[in-house]
Amino acid sequence: MATPRPASAPATTARRTLMSLLPRVEERLHAFLSAEYERWHGLDPRSSAPIDAIADLVDAGGKRMRPAFCLSGYLAAGGDPEDGRVIPVAAALELLHACALIHDDVMDESAVRRGAPTVHTSQAALHRERGWQGTAERFGENVAILAGDLALVYSDEIMAEVGPAVAAEWHLLRSELIIGQYMDVAASVEFEPDPETSRWIAIAKSGRYTIHRPLVLGAAVAGRADAAPAFEEYGAALGEAFQLRDDLLDAFGDSEVTGKPSGLDFEQHKMTLLMALAIQRNAHIRELVPAQLRGADHLRRLLIETGVRDDVEKHIDGLVERACRAIAEAPLEPEWREELAAMAHEVAYRSA
Repeated sequence: MATPRPASAPATTARRTLMSLLPRVEERLHAFLSAEYERWHGLDPRSSAPIDAIADLVDAGGKRMRPAFCLSGYLAAGGDPEDGRVIPVAAALELLHACALIHDDVMDESAVRRGAPTVHTSQAALHRERGWQGTAERFGENVAILAGDLALVYSDEIMAEVGPAVAAEWHLLRSELIIGQYMDVAASVEFEPDPETSRWIAIAKSGRYTIHRPLVLGAAVAGRADAAPAFEEYGAALGEAFQLRDDLLDAFGDSEVTGKPSGLDFEQHKMTLLMALAIQRNAHIRELVPAQLRGADHLRRLLIETGVRDDVEKHIDGLVERACRAIAEAPLEPEWREELAAMAHEVAYRSA
């Protein structure tokens, strides 16, 4: 299996330039959310609750993968690091991601995100603590839905600062994410093992909006539409590898490292590519889903014993090789071709 670049490897000039821009994205996010908080909290302190929820999630960290790929697409396409036009695009992507996470946690009934209670969980706890009317769970979900919607509105507001060159790609990215998420929900209730459908869902709901389209958005800001085909091939392959790694981390990862509960895909009977391949190989696996604790442990053993885990790892290897081949032939400076190849390994072989 291929391995990521060692953490001790010296940063390239490309990586140093990228890292110099990421704090500007953080500053943009903080300034925007702080201004919104002041605007609404001054009118009524209660009205800032959805903004607080978004800000808490953003402040909790995360990998900032989408901003990083957007900035990389911009820089790799020859964008001037001193020109700030790409910063709002990267910030908008992180707010869109916040929307997706908040809504995803409601749909998955997840209690933890980035090591902290999810929005709907924390709001339900507040409802119980204050002894308010109605159902705590429903209140928590309502607040989370509204907070996620607000994050989406904010992402559009920030993106509106950028010229029309990125508009079509931005609109496609958002609709693709939502349609992919719907297909994920539908596949989980149908629960029919179809590896090709599972692969398409993984790319649409996660891979494209994580890697492919952020790269293309960055290149569009730099005025380099000609880089889009190479970024599409690279992003499609690496986006699928990214989602497959997510599937493996959900099944076998350490929740203390990932910052979210393990086995959620089992509990929510998600028809991931991992699960589709497993059921095709051993029909008994279908009976273990949704999995309780003992069932989940047995399911993990079967994923190993049937060779599905190893096959998925090999498939990830092939996707990384495909991504690296695509970027090796891209019309970019050699240093950025090398940097994007290194990023492919880091994304595909991450532990969180």
